[in-house]
Amino acid sequence: MKIRTLTAMVALAGLSLAGISPTVFAADTAAVHETITPAFTEAIANVPGKTMTALVVDYPPGGKSLPHRHGQAFVVGYVLSGAIRSRINNGQEHVFHAGESWTEKPGVHHTVSENASDTEPAKLLAIFVADTKDKKLVTFDKQ
Repeated sequence: MKIRTLTAMVALAGLSLAGISPTVFAADTAAVHETITPAFTEAIANVPGKTMTALVVDYPPGGKSLPHRHGQAFVVGYVLSGAIRSRINNGQEHVFHAGESWTEKPGVHHTVSENASDTEPAKLLAIFVADTKDKKLVTFDKQ
């Protein structure tokens, strides 16, 4: 048995004896954030100066985004799989399931955007309608 494996086993056993779940410990020490993948960008032919951009946002179990804004973009969120918990400004939190959507007006503060499940992944499609010159569609709050 390698020393690293033995050390890891001893550490996990120590956590169990102390009443701390190794999985909880691991989740608490590692940031669990979303993965953002560009889907498409297309100029809107009948609205000069505006572009539609879509991003796929994958959340691992328990994953969340930092609070953020989308500048002056109009946003549609569409849940592709799983369930997403969302809150805009100081409003109520809502959980949206696969096939459900919501919109965000330009300039709002997206204070909660996270996977509603700690055991299943979730995925959403975020569609932005913004000025073509506006390249920064997501601005995360400073931590």
